[in-house]
Amino acid sequence: MVTTTNPLLTSSDAVNLEQWIEHITQKRTQTEQQLLRKAIAIAKETHHGQTLPSGQPHLIHVLTVADTMAELGMDTEVLIASILHEAIESSLTIQVIETHFGPKVMRLIDGVNKMKYIENFKDDRPPSNTQVPEKNQSQEETAQIEGLRKMLLAMAEDVRVVLIKLADRLDNMRNLGYLSDSKQKRYAQETLDLFAPLANRLGIWQIKWELEDLALRYLEPTIYQKLAKLLAERRTHREHYINQVMQLLQTALANAGIKAEVSGRPKHLYSIWRKMQRKGLDFDQIFDVRAIRVMVNNINECYSALGIIHNCWQPIPGEFDDYIANPKHNNYQSLHTAVLGPEQKIFEVQIRTHDMHHHAELGVASHWRYKEGGHGQHSDSFEQKIAWLRQILQWKDEENTTGDLIDRFKSEIFEDSVYVLSPQDKVIELPQGSTPLDFAYYIHTQLGHRCRGAKVNGRLVPLTYVLKSGEQIEILTSKEEKPSRDWLAPHVGYLKTPRARAKVRQWLKKQDVHQHIDEGRLILERELRRLNIRDCNLEKLAHTLRFKTIDDLLAALGRGDLSSAQVTHSFNEQLFPAKKFTLPTEFSPPNLQTKGHFYIKGVEGLLTQMAGCCKPVPYDPIVGYISKGRGVVIHRCDCANALRWQDEGNERLIEVQWSDSKTTSSIYPVDIQVIAHDRTGLLHDICQVVYNEKINIIATHTITDKKDNSVDMIFTLEVNDLDQLSRALAKIDNLLNVMKVWRKT
Repeated sequence: MVTTTNPLLTSSDAVNLEQWIEHITQKRTQTEQQLLRKAIAIAKETHHGQTLPSGQPHLIHVLTVADTMAELGMDTEVLIASILHEAIESSLTIQVIETHFGPKVMRLIDGVNKMKYIENFKDDRPPSNTQVPEKNQSQEETAQIEGLRKMLLAMAEDVRVVLIKLADRLDNMRNLGYLSDSKQKRYAQETLDLFAPLANRLGIWQIKWELEDLALRYLEPTIYQKLAKLLAERRTHREHYINQVMQLLQTALANAGIKAEVSGRPKHLYSIWRKMQRKGLDFDQIFDVRAIRVMVNNINECYSALGIIHNCWQPIPGEFDDYIANPKHNNYQSLHTAVLGPEQKIFEVQIRTHDMHHHAELGVASHWRYKEGGHGQHSDSFEQKIAWLRQILQWKDEENTTGDLIDRFKSEIFEDSVYVLSPQDKVIELPQGSTPLDFAYYIHTQLGHRCRGAKVNGRLVPLTYVLKSGEQIEILTSKEEKPSRDWLAPHVGYLKTPRARAKVRQWLKKQDVHQHIDEGRLILERELRRLNIRDCNLEKLAHTLRFKTIDDLLAALGRGDLSSAQVTHSFNEQLFPAKKFTLPTEFSPPNLQTKGHFYIKGVEGLLTQMAGCCKPVPYDPIVGYISKGRGVVIHRCDCANALRWQDEGNERLIEVQWSDSKTTSSIYPVDIQVIAHDRTGLLHDICQVVYNEKINIIATHTITDKKDNSVDMIFTLEVNDLDQLSRALAKIDNLLNVMKVWRKT
């Protein structure tokens, strides 16, 4: 849940302010107390008469930021910088700050000022309809990259500037209710996209959770209120249950000679909501609504406590995570388990040492809390936490455009990481979900282009294999460069990282047009063969997909501008005619108005048309752009123009979706046939692919020929639409030893 600010800072009352000063300066030297009082006096004079949208004095905001820093155990330099971090926007200068408080405080405030770029870089590039001379555009792009580089440099040189900026954003989020609805949503989305992941990357969960909960309050107010109400309604019974379990666990640990601190764990609405979404669960099925935290003195006691808990109650399969042996990318350590407790109710338990708890709550901030006198060498864990910031500085010379650099920066913040080894035992950090192909392109572009296979820990794996931390990767190559267009198909899963996909697209677009057409014809024929679609009218297909000629269609397929999945959409109604039905009222999309084939959010009576650049077809993820004189133009979400506008934070973008999406979730029985060389685990792998696509298998028939070790399998599946079937067929086709797979008629 969302926390509140220090009650001493709820007004500008002089008594409260004096009490807060005494509170903030205690346990500090006389010199530090004098410097803090001087900073407060300067801030009071500088911000005199200034108010926030809430009507609150601006002074209270900067003091609240300093108060958050004090809670994190930060040193006096940071507190002074927090108090004065917005003073230079008024009459105060950097030189005056350096004169009064020294170069360290000056650099901190200057760094926080550079951090403002993180809020503005989306809007720095010119609008897409603005004609910018090539020379000026290049200069502008260079300036933007330099601005982002300065911000990253400030972060890497002294990560405390990030902490101040996070505390500043936190207080602004707490007072977001005084802004207009549009500003609330924009600010909350920016917080969820940039600041909460940044807090997570630095391990400061204390701030991360509150930022996420506050963002959810404004982005999904109905969901937020519903979850808050459900938690409140069941609080009494839940607290009684947790107290009962805590007493039982405390007794069991004490009997084993383990001195432990057992407590209930805070409930965070955003994490509950995300888990409900990710796992498709109802509120009652979320384990960590009932949660306990156990803190012990050392690691051995962590595992001993885990054994005691599993002896007391039955553990839930698949719900155990050992983040002590395998810490998260931000060095988070803890044991997580879920057990079937009293009254046959499931609850979650976190087990950690006291040091782990402090590091989990404070992240990089814990470094200063435990440094003697605020000095000394940085710890190894601290250096690991900010190593990625320093690495980003090298990207300036690798990326061609501002957009690429920003995308890579955002990807680094958003993604959890996996750590793998090269054949030379060099540790390589990649985003979670990366494949051997992503690894190859990370090492070198040419290695990626020439990649034909991979070994993980000496064992051959498919190129769609998802890498796990600790694995050693070896890339098998051919003499010639020949990236496959299939690598770009998102539903197959060859590539995770945007940079690797961009490298493949660049290579493909350099090839000859005739080669594109030939490649496109092969892709189309293969897709039609898989789906067993005969006598396809290519001219009609090209017209349906808004191409002038068949060659234009095939070339787009060959270049990767059009995916096989988009082609599949065209046959969906032909093979699986929709069974229309009316949805109940409560399932109607809220605040959406029907316009043609779309639901258009917040807009009525506008002309709509398809974008010519990306040619969206039914069921593509789409977004609307309010143009001048052309109404709402519908683009695919992955269209280059739409992505650029999203990066720019363009307010003309609106949410749209296909109206046909309400036609149904009908089930269609389909037979598919698989021809393969038999091997151990083949049937399991095929069933796993089908299971992952949420497809039900209702019948199987398998014949094995021992003479040539071949196997002929027929599966009867229940699918929702052709898209789902196409994804499953493509993934089965990529399994080891599978020769052919197609839909039977």
